[in-house]
Amino acid sequence: MSFEKDDGKAPSMFPERWRILSGSTLKLIAMVIMIIDHYAYYFVSSSVPVLFTLPSGRVITLYWLLRTIGRSAFPIYAMLLVEGFLYTHDRRRYGFRLLLFAMISDIPWDLLHHGVFFSLSSQNVFYTLFLGLVGMEVLERFRGESKKMSLILLVLAIAACYFGADYGISGICLILVCYLFRELSVLRDVLGIGLLSSHMRAFPAFVLMELYSGKRGFVHGKVLQVLFYAVYPLHLMLFYLIKTGIL
Repeated sequence: MSFEKDDGKAPSMFPERWRILSGSTLKLIAMVIMIIDHYAYYFVSSSVPVLFTLPSGRVITLYWLLRTIGRSAFPIYAMLLVEGFLYTHDRRRYGFRLLLFAMISDIPWDLLHHGVFFSLSSQNVFYTLFLGLVGMEVLERFRGESKKMSLILLVLAIAACYFGADYGISGICLILVCYLFRELSVLRDVLGIGLLSSHMRAFPAFVLMELYSGKRGFVHGKVLQVLFYAVYPLHLMLFYLIKTGIL
């Protein structure tokens, strides 16, 4: 996500000296744990190996642990999308880039999930991010025009369900919560955790978001920005090639 904020002023429940994570650092963290999550989903058995058993009797497997780590990726991306929306110089180009990578990612996504090059059964997370971006634009343009705004948001929700965008309505709502309550981080965190089906497994994401410094960080220039986008379709294609034995 591309943004220009560099004032070091990010709303947070933590004191300023604790806010040590730049947008670039959060982006890198989200990318790594996303890959961990997808690796577990595609390659690790849900039942073995068993790592340990809690006193309550709950069995903790490697799959559960890796996917729990991975649940933090999307909330961080949602928050970074809001930052990108607020501080990018060109929102149309920003939206076009999201939509372009959504279409590029369709091929490895459909190959992995449906075994074909094209399917409308489900859609990758870039579509969710794009719909969230559109939702924020709607909220800004039609502020105060509740009927028109409600209608457009309803269309977005239906689109998310119909096309099976990853995280669906909950994902879009999380993005809008991050946008609407960006100055009230505690309320954002409480509502965000409540929206996600994984609930407390996503809690670490909101702790990391509270450590956000408000600074852009080390990601500068078009090349690095595009590379961060490209990681998504590239790692999906790599996993497909490994899963099918081509690699």
